[in-house]
Amino acid sequence: MFKYTDKKVVIIGAGITGLSCVDFFLTKGVNPILMDTRLLPPMIKKIPKYVKCYFGGFDINNLLKADLIVVSPGISIYNPELQEAAKKGIDIVGDIELFCRELNAPIIAITGSNGKSTVATLIKEMAKAAGYKVVLGGNIGVPALSLLKKPLQQLYILELSSFQLETTISLKANIATVLNISEDHLNRYPLGINQYRAAKIRIYQKAMICVINQDDKSTFPVFKQNQKYISFGIHHGDYYLFNKDGKVWIKSIHYNQNFNTDEMNIIGKHNHINAISALALAEALKLPYGSNLSTLSSFIGLKHRFQLICEHKEIRWINDSKATNVNSTLSALCSIMPLQGTLWLLLGGDSKGADFSLLINSIINRKIKVFCFGQDGNKIAALCPENSTFTETMQEAIKQIAFLVRPHDTVLLSPACASFDQFRNFEHRGNTFIKLVKQIINY
Repeated sequence: MFKYTDKKVVIIGAGITGLSCVDFFLTKGVNPILMDTRLLPPMIKKIPKYVKCYFGGFDINNLLKADLIVVSPGISIYNPELQEAAKKGIDIVGDIELFCRELNAPIIAITGSNGKSTVATLIKEMAKAAGYKVVLGGNIGVPALSLLKKPLQQLYILELSSFQLETTISLKANIATVLNISEDHLNRYPLGINQYRAAKIRIYQKAMICVINQDDKSTFPVFKQNQKYISFGIHHGDYYLFNKDGKVWIKSIHYNQNFNTDEMNIIGKHNHINAISALALAEALKLPYGSNLSTLSSFIGLKHRFQLICEHKEIRWINDSKATNVNSTLSALCSIMPLQGTLWLLLGGDSKGADFSLLINSIINRKIKVFCFGQDGNKIAALCPENSTFTETMQEAIKQIAFLVRPHDTVLLSPACASFDQFRNFEHRGNTFIKLVKQIINY
């Protein structure tokens, strides 16, 4: 276990992760310095009065005198001041690194461009049903360091972002997976998708068992350390999908029992893939197959992930606010086809430098009308002007759509963009959508 006594610690970022780091060091008897580029961080009132703070930028003198710098995921390690600190040999880590230094218990580590939260929650529920004492944290709303406050568990499940993996070297996952890789966060990765991929596959570096996506070679490990592999895929793998009598079934090479996906509450092809990836993780953990299938049947999904808000006057309203990249929105479109009426698609926010050409090609020549909003809404609308309408806000777009929808139509919020231009986070955006829909239909 690392000792931090007499260390000068600087924490960058005063959000939920940064404050969990402040709390962690205070319990270690270290009073850290807290910095944030924002003048008034939203959680400023939760910062203990005796913690020294610098807001509106970095205090370079204190930064370069630090023994340890802890960077929140929202802050790029390629920031010039942090690069200067790195050149001086100052240790720069994230909260996951601190967590891994403290914990001596089994870890399942999950990353990927899409589906992380659903799969992480599914495997947590499967483990819980099998009798495990298990907790879930990381990039899913509960900071990893907050898990250390609970009694020691039998199993820790971590959902990890590429940003968290960049600053982690001590992770030794019992089971690790990269679910998929598609363009995302390219505004943080100037060298492109290969740089993004390199951050993601760090998750495998010291893992005992790697669960791999047979359909996505970019997710394959590059580390060969006597690791065991379990796979999933649409047509091939330890767990895969097949069609029979117009139904989609799940098959395992380890068991004779097949599973009809119609028994699941969560719908769509992307959720079928989430299901087989969770089953592959459960196989690595040696959980009972029958219990895993029961969990699949009872799982109702997570808010803001292809969430059916209501069906009113034969019009469906779906909240997929968690779709913060192009590939996630493409998955939603695949799951909603074929259409009976018109699809009213809400796109927009901060596109993070993504290429929208694939998405636009999926929209053209279909019964899809697009409303684009937010920071990059105008730019997205310009790619498909004959099908698109631009509004400044999502609220204005929904008001216009409300007058245009007809029976058998579907309204889908699947923005393909980050939310921070107009909302606190994707949850705030999704909850705003839900509230507006309920007002429209007088729920």
